Amino acid sequence: MPVDFDTVPNRRGTNCFKYDFAREMGMPEDVLPLWVADMDFPTAPAVLERLHALAEHGIFGYTGVKDAYFSAVHNWYAQRFSWETQRSWLVTTPGVVFAIAIAIRAFTQKGDAILIQQPVYYLFANKVTENDRQLVVNPLVLKNGRYEMDFADMERKIVDYHVKMLLLCSPHNPVGRVWTKEELLRIGEICQKHGVLVVSDEIHADFTYAGHTHRVFASVKSEFADFTITCTAPSKTFNLAGLQNSNIFIPNRQLRHAYKKELSACGCGGTNCMGMAACQAAYEAGADWLEQLKQYLAGNLAYIRQFLREKLPEIALIEPEGTYLVWLDLRKLGLTEQQQRQLIVQDAKLWLDTGTLFGQGGEGFERINIACPRTTIEQAMQRLEHAVHKTR
Repeated sequence: MPVDFDTVPNRRGTNCFKYDFAREMGMPEDVLPLWVADMDFPTAPAVLERLHALAEHGIFGYTGVKDAYFSAVHNWYAQRFSWETQRSWLVTTPGVVFAIAIAIRAFTQKGDAILIQQPVYYLFANKVTENDRQLVVNPLVLKNGRYEMDFADMERKIVDYHVKMLLLCSPHNPVGRVWTKEELLRIGEICQKHGVLVVSDEIHADFTYAGHTHRVFASVKSEFADFTITCTAPSKTFNLAGLQNSNIFIPNRQLRHAYKKELSACGCGGTNCMGMAACQAAYEAGADWLEQLKQYLAGNLAYIRQFLREKLPEIALIEPEGTYLVWLDLRKLGLTEQQQRQLIVQDAKLWLDTGTLFGQGGEGFERINIACPRTTIEQAMQRLEHAVHKTR
């Protein structure tokens, strides 16, 4: 059945971060929010049907993983990414950020160095510093409108700072890269050589655009699985973030034991019954809905691409290879950070994620979430055009 992605839902009054917390987060009440990474689309019908049945049952007790749940997760990754997982590898957690924090606590000590690749999802840096670890940045390099890794800098810093862990964002948020097999091989070889543990955040794996293929880092070379914690979840793909359920894969038995020990020490036990039901339903019967969604997102991206080319050539689109988060380059406008905030928030009345949130290399950029009805994107682009023209 064709899915209606054009209807604009009313999310106000649902206690959602995106629409209901503008005042609390220092934003005008009349901004159009395109910041936080959830979608303005109802989830797949198969998920809603499963959740309705569970709600009608009316009992929301303690829940655990059974064979059918693992099979749904296993089949999704086997069929879409050619990655064969084992049930013993699976650890469920309330979310990927939580899972990353547990990994930091389980496998490093206070003062240990952890490497990230900025500009990158800002909670990477937050979880490192909040746990009193040393943050080491291997900046991505922007060449001809496309970001690349600086492997020489990566290896040099791993050696100089005695780096214990690399937090890999794959596909990358916010710059939209889908790392190639060759890039992932190079990362793995460097980390294997120097004994660096890789925590790979692959929450955006299901969103790639034509011509690009996501590869699970742990599957690129068999040896890599032994030093990798792979973080996955259905939350981005099926708009389920509020149900707090993620699937973490740890093939190495000793690492898995240490991880579970830290998880227990933090008081985390059991799983969210609604989250598990939604995940299983999504992976069992949500593929068609997802394919339609990806086509719709590609249409949103095409609209932005053409709009900027024709009406705002001063703003460059960093062409995304994956994710529904688009990285816009405003540097040609020549604005200070304060002026850029004035332009986006006060003049355009848009709530985006400003580039400096993502660390080194984020200055002069903005991240916009395109997972919303086309009319919302049209409104946002028109507001941006009007604001930029006012500054000329």
